[in-house]
Amino acid sequence: MTVKQISMDIPNQPGQMARISEMMGDAGVNIVALFVSTKTPGGEGLMRFVADNPDKAVNTLQSNGIEVQVDDVLAAETPHHAGGLLAVLNPLKRANVNVSYLYPCIQTGEATILILGADDIAAGQEALKKDWIRLYGEELYNM
Repeated sequence: MTVKQISMDIPNQPGQMARISEMMGDAGVNIVALFVSTKTPGGEGLMRFVADNPDKAVNTLQSNGIEVQVDDVLAAETPHHAGGLLAVLNPLKRANVNVSYLYPCIQTGEATILILGADDIAAGQEALKKDWIRLYGEELYNM
């Protein structure tokens, strides 16, 4: 199970995140998880997000002249307590899967859903399933 993540470079200028958010809002697209870095080594900003309707989000951005990249990423549930992140990270470490980045999505009571980019999504998915980590697919878009 994976979800679609949309990534794009954004100018490191005031109002750029608001511009993307406004586009998504006007299109009726909800952003369910978000990562933004306003400064990257190349000087541009980077925005990654998971939307409730990835196809509509991509079409909206592209129709506004924004180049996007769409990737499959993992959405994994981790316990919400001290050390809980290890429930997800240790199985990936044992499977020799490198985590490129992670960011929080939704907290559901006792757990937090994380979005994870990795060098081998399929191996990461298998490693997490083997350790009974709950993974989310398209049902995440409707949470």
